[in-house]
Amino acid sequence: MDVKGEAARILAELRAQADPVRAEGEKRYLKSDFAHIGVTVPVLRKVAVSAVKAEPARDELLSLAQVLWDVTDEGRPVHEARMAAIEVLVKRAALLEPRDMAMAEALVRDSASWVYVDNVAERIVGGLVTRNPDLATVLDAWVADPYMWIRRTAVLALLPGVRTGDPDLERISRFGDALIGEREFFIRKALGWVLREHSKKDPAWVVRWVEPRLDVISGVTLREAVRRLPPEEAARLRRPS
Repeated sequence: MDVKGEAARILAELRAQADPVRAEGEKRYLKSDFAHIGVTVPVLRKVAVSAVKAEPARDELLSLAQVLWDVTDEGRPVHEARMAAIEVLVKRAALLEPRDMAMAEALVRDSASWVYVDNVAERIVGGLVTRNPDLATVLDAWVADPYMWIRRTAVLALLPGVRTGDPDLERISRFGDALIGEREFFIRKALGWVLREHSKKDPAWVVRWVEPRLDVISGVTLREAVRRLPPEEAARLRRPS
């Protein structure tokens, strides 16, 4: 693969479909200081993954993602280029190895928005942990990290196990207790999402976890956690006696 050539092609195709109005709207919605081209997610995904339609070598995949991630416009990172970097990694996540947790961590630490973090957390980090369960010890360190987006990643990386019916209940509980006093909205929301997703398969476990913590759980986490519970259980947890 001509990595630099593919990255240039992706950017050229995205710029050819630029929508300045959409770009401004996205900047406002994301409260972003990045450069925005203004391309819909389906279009961006189609353009990006075309570069890895034929399975690349692992080093080519990582290089392409890094080149895209590092694209700037007048010194500002380009939103769509960073999104394209994530898309190519997600598309070929099966090529990633345990050592690539370091790159995933670097991407999260260089992010300042859920729009980049969430796919990295669930589909890249979570995928690596699912395929290599020993990597879950990395999440144990991340859940106490000073950087909020790393803590969010630790939580959301548990989602693949929940979705496939193999939840790491010990870590869900332990991470939940570690973060239940968080004041950061994005952490509270992430914890609620994991509980909500697990409630689809095991509502009783979620009820048992939430109920003794009603005096300390945040409203954001509770609203998400009970969203898919049976109505009578959800109502009872929302209005404890």
